[in-house]
Amino acid sequence: MNPNPFLGVCFHWLGGLAAGSFYVPYRRVRNWAWETYWLVGGFFSWIIAPWVLGLLLTNDLVGVIGRTSGRTLFFAWLFGAMWGVGGLTFGLTMRYLGMSLGMGVALGFCAAFGTLVPPIFRGQLAAIAASGSGKVTLLGIGVCLTGIAIAALAGFSKEHEMPEEMKTSVVKEFNFSKGMLVATFSGIMSSFFAYGLDAGSPMARLSADAGTGPLWTGLPKLVVVLFGGFTTNLIWCVALNLRNRTGYQYVSRTLRPVSNPAAVAPADLRIPVALNLFFCVLAGTTWYMQFFFYTMGETQMGKFRFSSWTLHMASIIIFSTMWGWILHEWKGASRRTHVLIGAGIAILILSTLTVGYGNYLGVNAR
Repeated sequence: MNPNPFLGVCFHWLGGLAAGSFYVPYRRVRNWAWETYWLVGGFFSWIIAPWVLGLLLTNDLVGVIGRTSGRTLFFAWLFGAMWGVGGLTFGLTMRYLGMSLGMGVALGFCAAFGTLVPPIFRGQLAAIAASGSGKVTLLGIGVCLTGIAIAALAGFSKEHEMPEEMKTSVVKEFNFSKGMLVATFSGIMSSFFAYGLDAGSPMARLSADAGTGPLWTGLPKLVVVLFGGFTTNLIWCVALNLRNRTGYQYVSRTLRPVSNPAAVAPADLRIPVALNLFFCVLAGTTWYMQFFFYTMGETQMGKFRFSSWTLHMASIIIFSTMWGWILHEWKGASRRTHVLIGAGIAILILSTLTVGYGNYLGVNAR
């Protein structure tokens, strides 16, 4: 099957929709600590969904993993574990900044580091820049980073305009300075996912050799990279469960008594376990779908597949900002701020089309 970059862009948009939407179900979880619902949802993101879809859609998944060299497995897992640190702090970014501003800042750093470092590390950037199609692709990446910067500027503008009580009414734990620090760290660490996918590329070739269709050959490497992310998140969340004494929440239907239980209505102490599990499964599975579509899109991007990371980040920001509007995170912002975020989204959409066109030229170059 010949690569189809514009189909790849559509797959990346679907991945961005999943990534930009996954946190919404978590907002419906009640009386579980962050570390509890993050680990429950993550178990479906990082273990259940990759294995189920990998077994269903690829040939000989276990055999492919078994035939992969130890070096490839180690680095795919290691980069996944390093990404896991970014994933942990990404959750905190959502808590402190909200979906629109938090994703805009974190993903800006993630896009820059995750897109450009792999080809620089492999010494390919000069060769890419020397071709006409490569120039268009790099232009699209530059346009994307410009759009991300404008979206982040809109977030800064909103932060200065909105009164404190309005910020906390929408994002209960809003803290701009703490959120910006966490978002910067999260974005840089999260870019290691791109390195993990790159390190796991031999698994895609082994899967193709086993007879897996072209669209699904990237699924085996997701199993390994996401297991690395699960390792980090498991250690941290269990540590928080122990420190905060919240481990009982996985099995209890009642919240532990507060300092003055008489002042709390019984309904506020009840843990809706079934509903919490439902929303965590929904959030976790939705989160995984971003990389399910990402690996499909990557197979369609031709020799400039490194640009997939930019497309993915841009798509996430587009759809997370959409959710920010729906959830009224931009309520009370000025017209100038709304113009900025609208311009940022328009530029991001333009960037995805530009990158897609650059890849199209590369596929059709003689």
